[in-house]
Amino acid sequence: MNLIKILIIVTNINMYASGNYPTGLWLSEVTHIYQAAKEKDYDVTIASPNGGDVPIDPESLKFFTRDKISKKYWDDNSFRELLKNSRSLKEVENDNFDVVYLAGGHGTMYDFPDDKMLQKIIGDQYESGKMVAAICHGVGGLLNVKLSNGNYLIKDKKLTGYNWFEEGLAGRKKEVPFNLEETLKNQGSDYRKALIPMTSKVVVDGNLITGQNPFSSKKMAKVVVRELDKQIAQSKIIDNNQH
Repeated sequence: MNLIKILIIVTNINMYASGNYPTGLWLSEVTHIYQAAKEKDYDVTIASPNGGDVPIDPESLKFFTRDKISKKYWDDNSFRELLKNSRSLKEVENDNFDVVYLAGGHGTMYDFPDDKMLQKIIGDQYESGKMVAAICHGVGGLLNVKLSNGNYLIKDKKLTGYNWFEEGLAGRKKEVPFNLEETLKNQGSDYRKALIPMTSKVVVDGNLITGQNPFSSKKMAKVVVRELDKQIAQSKIIDNNQH
């Protein structure tokens, strides 16, 4: 089996438009998938719309939100350096990946939805039958992706993402540029959410995997690895049948 390659896409935005609060990447939404990938010896690339520095939302570094795995990576200088020197989407647009994973954080609400390069990478990935995964606000990166038939990728897809009630709990309703839950529904998706806000929820619809919030990070990583293992097993069966 060839080396499994994962592209993790993260934000470059470090501030809400109002200037009232800093924002950025939500740390655990990268650390869990990164850890899971490393355990399986996958090749991981971290990229952002512009490349370079990836700001971290200070809220995700607080005692309550920074879990053991996130703390481990945050204390690791080589990982911090990786986040300071992300590749740009332009640099990776022609590379092949088994998974494209959109990490969240409120910063993504500003630079993901209208990024043409991101839309192209996601659209090509999805239409080639490969895995697209997105968590929390990173799901906003799927909003404007159109397929070659002209339909939105998320039309009629079962998915999840950070909901409006959770936005209220986070105290960010007045800060965010749009209501993610409402916009996902308006774009024709079959939106799902956990019964209890701020609890883990992961939804799989074919080769699209989405997670609701930061508390889904751990399960999301498990599900992505599980679905990859299934794909690898299937391709081995096909290979064996052809020989």
